[in-house]
Amino acid sequence: MNRYCIGYDIGGTKCAVLLGAQDASGGITIADKIRFETKAARGWQAVAAELLDTTRAILAKNALAASDIAAAGVSCGGPLNSRTGTIHCPPNLPDWDGVPICAMLREAFGFPCALQNDANACALAEWRFGAGRGMDSLIFLTFGTGMGAGLILDGRLYSGASDMAGEVGHIRLAQTGPVGYGKAGSFEGFCSGGGIARLAMEMAEQAIRRGEAPSFCASLAELEGITAQTVAKAAAEGDALAVKIYNLCGERLGEGLALLMDILNPEAIVIGSIYARAGDLLEDSMRRAIAREALTYTSESCRILKAELGDAIGDYAALGVAMQEI
Repeated sequence: MNRYCIGYDIGGTKCAVLLGAQDASGGITIADKIRFETKAARGWQAVAAELLDTTRAILAKNALAASDIAAAGVSCGGPLNSRTGTIHCPPNLPDWDGVPICAMLREAFGFPCALQNDANACALAEWRFGAGRGMDSLIFLTFGTGMGAGLILDGRLYSGASDMAGEVGHIRLAQTGPVGYGKAGSFEGFCSGGGIARLAMEMAEQAIRRGEAPSFCASLAELEGITAQTVAKAAAEGDALAVKIYNLCGERLGEGLALLMDILNPEAIVIGSIYARAGDLLEDSMRRAIAREALTYTSESCRILKAELGDAIGDYAALGVAMQEI
């Protein structure tokens, strides 16, 4: 059996081509990686051509032929069609309209190829190589720039009728609140990097006008510079308003998790990015909301875990899609 697979992590800023080496236990090691700037404005044809050239380069560098590759996996932002392997206009790749990326790779190299959106791919990665190893059902939440989910149900990735399963960021948790995923008061509005920043801007402006400027924003002129990271740092240092912001975020996170627990009854919910870095700031209010909102049987059987793969999750995500194809 071929020991190698190829992963493609396609983003609006950078792309990566990865060579993965399988081990006997079903794990994978990143044997090599070549990154390049996407420069999306040059058009999808140019980016796709560089992906093909980079594949040839990584094979040659490692003295491999295309026939040594068991399968390839592509991780990219949606919308897309995983069944046909076609990308359809992701927000950060606007001219990728109907790009048959898997067919292009199969035609160029002959190896099998599969495509998944980035949240699904990250769920596969944490399931196979990270915090979800050995589980039959888990939910992975991105909780980064946005709030998306990948669903592993009964030992299989569930992507839905039109590859839109797991769009949990669109759930409305309150009638008013920060806008995320085009909806005020949404899960993404409260629980994402941009959502936390918007909430902090609003609350900081009110505090400044009362003459109670928080440590993370001394004046109205500094409002636009607020980020989830600067607020987290202030909260960790005891700033009262920053703590209040993360408590509110944690409460909304817990409400969203309770919905997912009750509907899907997973063994675990694995949360990446902001929760992996600042989960301690969210934990207490999150747990209180879960206790208030979720059924006891579903909450007691579900663990809340930090993602294990960290900054490497995009690499393992693409390779996880390839392993799924194998």
